[in-house]
Amino acid sequence: MSTGTSTGTDAEVELAIGGMTCASCAARIEKKLNRMDGVTATVNYATEKARVSYSGDVSVGDLIATVEATGYTAREPTPPARQTGPSEEPDELRPLRERLITAVVLSVPVVAMAMVPALQFEYWQWLSLTLAAPVVTYAAWPFHKAAFTNARHGAATMDTLISVGTSAAFLWSVWALFLGTAGTPGMTHPFELTIQRTDGAGNIYLEAAAGVTAFILAGRYFEARAKRKAGAALRALLELGAKDVTVLRPDGREQTVPVAELRAGDRFLVRPGEKIATDGTVEEGSSAVDASMLTGESVPVEVGAGDPVTGATINVGGRLVVRATRVGADTQLARMARLVEDAQNGKAAAQRLADRISAVFVPVVIALALGTLGFWLGNGVGLTAAFTAAVAVLVIACPCALGLATPTALMVGTGRGAQLGILIKGPEVLESTRRVGTVVLDKTGTVTTGRMKLLAVHTAEGTEEADVLRLAGALEHSSEHPIARAVADGALEKLGALPTPEDFANVPGLGVQGVVEGHAVLVGRERLLADWAMRLPQGLAAARTAAEDAGRTAVAVAWDGEARAVLEVADAVKDTSAEAVGRLRALGLTPILLTGDNEAVARSVAREVGIEEVIAEVLPQDKVDVVKRLQAEGRSVAMVGDGVNDAAALAQADLGLAMGTGTDAAIEAGDLTLVRGDLRAAADAIRLARRTLGTIRSNLFWAFAYNVAALPLAASGLLTPMIAGAAMAFSSVFVVGNSLRLRTFRAAG
Repeated sequence: MSTGTSTGTDAEVELAIGGMTCASCAARIEKKLNRMDGVTATVNYATEKARVSYSGDVSVGDLIATVEATGYTAREPTPPARQTGPSEEPDELRPLRERLITAVVLSVPVVAMAMVPALQFEYWQWLSLTLAAPVVTYAAWPFHKAAFTNARHGAATMDTLISVGTSAAFLWSVWALFLGTAGTPGMTHPFELTIQRTDGAGNIYLEAAAGVTAFILAGRYFEARAKRKAGAALRALLELGAKDVTVLRPDGREQTVPVAELRAGDRFLVRPGEKIATDGTVEEGSSAVDASMLTGESVPVEVGAGDPVTGATINVGGRLVVRATRVGADTQLARMARLVEDAQNGKAAAQRLADRISAVFVPVVIALALGTLGFWLGNGVGLTAAFTAAVAVLVIACPCALGLATPTALMVGTGRGAQLGILIKGPEVLESTRRVGTVVLDKTGTVTTGRMKLLAVHTAEGTEEADVLRLAGALEHSSEHPIARAVADGALEKLGALPTPEDFANVPGLGVQGVVEGHAVLVGRERLLADWAMRLPQGLAAARTAAEDAGRTAVAVAWDGEARAVLEVADAVKDTSAEAVGRLRALGLTPILLTGDNEAVARSVAREVGIEEVIAEVLPQDKVDVVKRLQAEGRSVAMVGDGVNDAAALAQADLGLAMGTGTDAAIEAGDLTLVRGDLRAAADAIRLARRTLGTIRSNLFWAFAYNVAALPLAASGLLTPMIAGAAMAFSSVFVVGNSLRLRTFRAAG
């Protein structure tokens, strides 16, 4: 099954690449694929995947054949539904771990005998040879095999350097021992750090050959484990979904089937404690749903009939019957995993430079090693010193750190983001988060809930609030108007139950009227009361005016011929919006409220959340023009929105943040997707993206700095091959370890 998509003659596929051991390998494969007609490929060393777009007569088989002809393996990845989970992956580390144990156990006595004169008994060199031989042959076999394979294809990689370096040190030592030259020290140049044995056996390098192999195997092993940890968040995301589901058949039977057999439109049962099998809508029952694994929100959400639910979330309350609306690759979980995986396969501009360097790195290092050997021989320091420096150059060079700098940070950063309900689309987005200085916040659904809510009840003298809520709420409960729903929901929240109206009538454009508990009740505009010859007393009239000045809707309530109350209804500001605006300001961003509502409403909301700049009464189609105007003023603009009418503005902005509670169009247009509808996640997303970018930059700096500093030191003879091997192994482990620090990122508050 192809993981790619096809449209006409264009297609895209993702291939799992095997056999890569360094960034040079990835660069070679990428170069070979891109030489094919109609093919554009990106190969990621850290994720061990190639993302390939192709057209024309090229097939997936052709792509795989090209990779194999380059000396590596390629296959289409196993779909998530068929993966057995992380338990299978440690098997890939087992051979590496076995070789590492062998190398360590045998290398320790070899190094100890070379370094500690007290351990150098008669013929100790031959015991060293006996112990070092399995290390340089069996333990180092993956390096030799890869070097040979690459040589057959006319290429050289990191394995070539390791293989040549360790083999040269070993063979030199064997030659010295068997020809009896081990007892004849070579000329020692002033900077040579090679330990001279007490018996004069200073020309053997068995401890270097064995020690370098052990250090590099250790580096590879810990690097592989760290890379696995880096991808753990994505694997966990893919494994969140339920495996089985109880489907309700039309005849009322309950049938348990694999989730893969579930179809859109099917009704299924979710018992307390079970995972919700797929995205759907609740048809029966009410419960609390724990969505923390998708949104990062720890508080369960109450759901009832008509509410949407998301696959992989957990039902922690009552029994639910859900109708499936999206299944398979269309679910929110699958889309989240796809977004994370796409982001991890991206490359930042700095990484492309690192890849170009990695592509020519190994041949340059080999030339530098030969040049070092020739230079020192030409300067008469002796073959031993010249050989030591040349081997150190071969061993210490490390394009691996360069190749791992961006992808490992992206893997950890995007994975951690997914755990917190923040989806980063790619490395280019990270640069945008650093530049933005203005954030435009759409009001409805972003700063506010997008739903009308009863905010206040003003009563006339002698009237009880409970009576107003009971009578007005009962009447409004029979209406479907958004304002009526807000009044009814507010009354239900405070009273718990409402009476049933004895009579009900809707008055178009004005409100509702009817009989509740024997009272003739009117709820609606002031004009509705005027039609019945009723006027608001002075206190209620003042309350109505104040509500309208604040941008809220005033609803009059009357019964038995008297005006009794004024209700204030408005699109309520989210509880967390003011805190979120404060966090955005702390990041150096200037917030602007953007809305199609009138100026009074907009100003009221802005005051409540702490925003000073307001752009109101903007038509949906004009939002993109507002973003363009701000950009023309020299501002770098971030846009946060959730609706269809926000999509164009999100795409136009330098950074688009789409609320995942919104429409698909908005999510597609955004650069960052916030799975939960909490505006605080926008500040967390920008913080995480900036921190990920900072990690990438520090990784690249140290990777470049390491090679810039290490190669001259090795060429000058200041490092032994064994120390060089340890330093090389450490450089890759350092880069991956630095990236893993992103796993500790916490959402503020």
